[in-house]
Amino acid sequence: MKYRFSKSLEGFSSSAVREILKLTQGSSIISFAGGLPAEEFFPLDAVSDAFKRVVGGGKSALQYGLTEGYKPLRESLCKRMAAKNMHVTPDEMLLTTGSQQAIDLLTRVYIDEGDIILVERPTYLAAIQVFQAKGAKIYSVDSDNDGMILEDLAAKVAEHNPKLVYVIPTFSNPAGRAWSLERRQGLLNICREADVLILEDDPYGEIQFDENETYPSIFSLGGKAEGGNVVYTSTFSKTVAPAFRTGWVMGDETLIRQIARFKQSADLHSSTIDQQTLYHLLEHFDLDAHISLIREQYLDRMKFMSGLLKELNWPGLKWEEPKGGMFIWVELPPGIRAEDLLKIAVKEGVAFVPGSTFYAENPQYNTMRLNYTHTDRENTILGMQKLAKAMESYLQSV
Repeated sequence: MKYRFSKSLEGFSSSAVREILKLTQGSSIISFAGGLPAEEFFPLDAVSDAFKRVVGGGKSALQYGLTEGYKPLRESLCKRMAAKNMHVTPDEMLLTTGSQQAIDLLTRVYIDEGDIILVERPTYLAAIQVFQAKGAKIYSVDSDNDGMILEDLAAKVAEHNPKLVYVIPTFSNPAGRAWSLERRQGLLNICREADVLILEDDPYGEIQFDENETYPSIFSLGGKAEGGNVVYTSTFSKTVAPAFRTGWVMGDETLIRQIARFKQSADLHSSTIDQQTLYHLLEHFDLDAHISLIREQYLDRMKFMSGLLKELNWPGLKWEEPKGGMFIWVELPPGIRAEDLLKIAVKEGVAFVPGSTFYAENPQYNTMRLNYTHTDRENTILGMQKLAKAMESYLQSV
């Protein structure tokens, strides 16, 4: 049969992370590629106890549920959000299949083919894919360690009249940045004045290494007022476990209601048994203590990997130690193409993500993203040794 695929596929590129993960599944390759939490810190006993509470409650736990999601979990999340100065009602929140679905559903609801979306430079590659599939035009805003540069943002808002700005202001993927308060407020002000919607993606915000630092969400700075111009999404994937595939999206009730309509047509609702398990987990488990544990462990792993990068002593190698999150963003020596280095690295037995995949346009090819959360010390040492050997081979081949 001659398949007649939709136009959505024309601009839809394959995910570099997904293809790399295929290579590493069931193999001896040490992977610094995916954004994977460390399995040894999953709260297995607490999850098991919560699941038993759900199934012990009767057969109704296996029934269809609300498109908006299990209401007791939404109510619990509203309380957690209020502690961060994000005040919403359950009607202003929708549970999703991971925060990735929140990005997809908002794009379906809000973006038409040809609409303009502004993003950070660099930004999350799976968001770029969603926007491309919808036929949006994506432009990058110049960014540094403090976030989007406001002068460039204002200029591009004026030039392109975007419909949406997509940002990850707290420990961004891939660069691990934490925006300054000035940049957060500046983005909100510029977009509010120009009537531009902001999608704030926050999967990593709770993995902050200095608990005394304050990183207010853009949503909390005033983006939720009636008719507000900020939609906020987060997930349990990085703090509890990815397999739950449970995230949430918050915003003005009018927007959330429209997102719910599209979700109903997409999958009716996300897994209710997972949502109920998470509800009982929040009720009977100290999630904040668990997050403190993984913060401590991930800080140690980040510092350890950073120390090994220093030992490589490659001329021109640059990186900044992130203040949280899961990634170190590395600028390789000038002239190095990370895609070509990766091919050799995989043969040596180590994988990473080439940085060029994180750019909406004009990619920087001598960059790569390294995940430090998933791999223990012994394998991190071995993986960096393999990476060093791959670089030797690469330099000999050019």
